[in-house]
Parts: sequence; structure tokens; C-alpha cells
Amino acid sequence: MHVSMATSPGRANRRNEDFVGAVPGAVVLLDGAGIPGAESLCRHGVAWYTHRLGGALLGRLSPDDGRDLATVLATAIDEIAAAHRHSCDIADPSSPQATVVLARVHRGRLDYLLLADSYLVLDQAHGGPQVITDEREVIARRDCSVPLSGVARDTPEYDRIRASCASALRARRNRPGGYWIAKDDPHAAREAVTGSRSLADLFGIALLSNGASRIVDPYGRTDWPGVLALLAAHGPAGVIRAVREAEAEADPDGQVPDDATVAYWTHLPR
Repeated sequence: MHVSMATSPGRANRRNEDFVGAVPGAVVLLDGAGIPGAESLCRHGVAWYTHRLGGALLGRLSPDDGRDLATVLATAIDEIAAAHRHSCDIADPSSPQATVVLARVHRGRLDYLLLADSYLVLDQAHGGPQVITDEREVIARRDCSVPLSGVARDTPEYDRIRASCASALRARRNRPGGYWIAKDDPHAAREAVTGSRSLADLFGIALLSNGASRIVDPYGRTDWPGVLALLAAHGPAGVIRAVREAEAEADPDGQVPDDATVAYWTHLPR
């Protein structure tokens, strides 16, 4: 197997809240959810959470014992929750949390799991790329923001509606009918998007954090086949460089950038 990885913080003066890592036969990518005010709930912070959870996942994937990925994730979430339950208010909806993408090869198949809005791109032998994500948070956010349509930005009404939307989204996090993310409740792992594909059908795979996926949407610099072509030519760093260029054009003052992380796995074991 061959895995190349790159990650970049959105701002130079802020810790990168993403995590990416690999062990023989598996790759893990987490996108930390940095929520304003989280520092007052947990002294550890989002970067601590993603790095601890990512390390716990890699440790459990190393044995390649074939346990289903939801069980692996649930056990890791429970372990990290126990590590800071007594020092942090981990039950608060704004406490440290992260999206998760897991990919593992086992007995001739690629097993995968996604929780929240990061991306897995399968480079298929036939039919072009298959793009997999967990859309539930995006859908909830879109539904919640409908009342903002037509309301002028930087007005008290806009701020009031936006604050109400943010509160409503927090209330739907890790709740039936809402959306799911890795946080303090291991049950969330059972709500993940999972699947399995024959390795014979795949040339490789790519894992992208939400910040890296911006190259396709909203910036429209390329499409998903173009992402795979860019990865083949310039690797994960090339994708992140293109994202940063698009961000700079969209916001010359540098207020937009997000942490961006990509893993590209080729030469999948057969």
C-alpha cells in the first residue's frame, strides 16, 4: 500500500484541528469541529480531542482483526470520553467533537465508515469516482438557514436568526432525526454511513476533510474526477494548495480559510 498525506491549518496562529494517520491496511481522517466558546467547557480543546481520538482509532485498527468499523469507533469514542469526563463538560452540545472517515482493507474488500461531513472518494476501475459523505448535518444546516434568505447581513435581525439557527443545530446534534458526530456518546458510531467494496473494483481512494473538499464546492475549481487527477499529478499537497488559492481569491483579507487535510491511498493490497 502507498498512502500520501498532507494537512494545513486554516490560520498560522491557530492549532490545526484536523487529524490524519495510517497503519498497514487502514487510514483515518478526522475534522475537528471548532465551536466558539468550547474552551470554557473543556480545557483540552478540539485539537486535543481529534488527536487523541485519531490515535485511539489507529491503535485499534492496527491488529486488523476484522471488527466492524462502527464497533472500533464506538470503543474509541468511549475511551476518550472517559479520559476527560471528570475535567470537562463533555455532555454540552458545544464540547469538543469531530467528523470521522475510516477506511480499511480486510479479506479482499475495502470497508469504510463516515460520520458527519468529510468525504471519501473511491477511484473506481469502471464508471468514474464514487463520492461518499454523510449529508445529514449539511441538510440540517440548510433547512435551518432558510429564514436567513432575503435578510440583510450585519443587521440585528440577521444576527438574531443566525443565533437561533445555531442553537437549533446544537439541539439536533447526536439526536434521532438530527445528525451525528464523534463526541461523548459511543452510540453515534452506530449511526455512521458504512459500506464495503471489492478491492478488485478500485484503483485507489482519497479522504478529504470539509476544508479540503471546498475545491469542488463552493469554489468550483474542479470536479471530483479533477480532484483525482490533481492527486495523481501533485498529491494531497497540490489539492490543498489549490484550495488556498481559491480561498485567497474569495476573501483577500484571509477570514475564510479552514483547516484542510487530504489522504490519498493507492496500490491497494489485493
